[in-house]
Amino acid sequence: MDIRNVQAEADAGHGVSFNEAFRVWLRVACLSFGGPAGQIAVMHRILVEEKKWISEGRFLHALNYCMLLPGPEAQQLATYVGWLMHRTAGGLMAGGLFILPGIIAIMGLSYIYAAFGNVSVVEALFFGLKAAVLAIVVEAVVRVGKRALKNRIMVALAAAAFVAIFFFAVPFPIIIIAAGLIGYVGARRGRPEFASAGHGPGGSGAVIDSMLGDAVPDHVRPNAARAIRVGALWLALWLVPVIALLLFVGQANVFSQIALFFSKMALVTFGGAYAVLAYVAQQAVEHYHWLKPHEMLDGLGMAETTPGPLIMVLQFVGFMAAYRDPGGLSPMLAATLGGLLATWVTFTPCFLWIFVGAPYIERLRGNAGLAGALSAITAAVVGVILNLSIWFALHTLFRETIPVHAFPLNFDMPVLTSVDIPALVLAIAAATAIFRFKLGMLTVLAGSCAAGVTLRLAGMI
Repeated sequence: MDIRNVQAEADAGHGVSFNEAFRVWLRVACLSFGGPAGQIAVMHRILVEEKKWISEGRFLHALNYCMLLPGPEAQQLATYVGWLMHRTAGGLMAGGLFILPGIIAIMGLSYIYAAFGNVSVVEALFFGLKAAVLAIVVEAVVRVGKRALKNRIMVALAAAAFVAIFFFAVPFPIIIIAAGLIGYVGARRGRPEFASAGHGPGGSGAVIDSMLGDAVPDHVRPNAARAIRVGALWLALWLVPVIALLLFVGQANVFSQIALFFSKMALVTFGGAYAVLAYVAQQAVEHYHWLKPHEMLDGLGMAETTPGPLIMVLQFVGFMAAYRDPGGLSPMLAATLGGLLATWVTFTPCFLWIFVGAPYIERLRGNAGLAGALSAITAAVVGVILNLSIWFALHTLFRETIPVHAFPLNFDMPVLTSVDIPALVLAIAAATAIFRFKLGMLTVLAGSCAAGVTLRLAGMI
């Protein structure tokens, strides 16, 4: 098949060449800092306002669809728009470029961390980084809470989710399923509290005409036979490596554990990275013993400071898991394979959801039940993120915690006399910079790292 014919066919109807789209998606990828809110805002500015490739209405509709899916909504939104414009090749290009800078950056930082993490200067850098990350996570609770908790019912759902996951260790998937069911039933019964609050980055109701217009292109129209073929292909790409590892090296092998665990995560990562990281951190630290609590914070700091979805932190988790249990391989080779495996099983399903489900998104338009489910899930996610911020705070600000296991309670309690004063001061300073002075994330992270090094040189940590 001549690639030029494929490109010509894909370009037909809107005049945007594949090469031009590649340059724009590369630009989006390199600017994708700041978590999903920042990434979505970058795409909105470039695709809707600057390039006028897609209308405001279609952009928001696609975003709402991606919010219904497990996985990073910003990466899936990029995949969707790329696919809408240039079919499968465009979706692969847009979605792949979105995560490529993060894959490279996280891998490089992981090498440095594994090789030099016990060097005093590197330790000092990450000491400061953890304090800033704690402030950023707290800011995420406030930001998402303002958007999601519009009434008492939503506040109650967030509170119930927090109590369930923090004090009783209720699994994250159960919380999400329960919230979705409550929202769906509430919306179907006409309760106004469950009306969708919207997730767009802008509050304007203006519609910018796109080159595509609002008509549905032919390749977007639902086709059951095509959906089955595409679904089978992407399921095979996702699950065949997982099944092969389970069959040939056994379930106890670290690579099998990585493949299986992060495949499960790919199915339940509703609400973005912050929501699922509480569950991942607890499992990676307490169940699998792949990481220590402060190392999970370090990994999140890496993901915060590099382009790409925050869920890229899972690559660091897979890297460290295989690094510490390399089997017959060299630790760095095993770590590289472990990190790439975690990334593969995390993001392959994202393409599956878009390429199979996107043709049916028009059927989701105006569905009150689904809108209610999404609103309730978003509210529950606020409680889960609050749990994450407190979990991080316990392990950042206190040197010791005591596990409390008194049925049905199951949580960690801090030892108040073990408070880490330098960490507390840095966290307060980072929070002040974010909330009071509205400083940017990268500025706060850089300042916190510099403060950590200064404290180490002064002998205070």
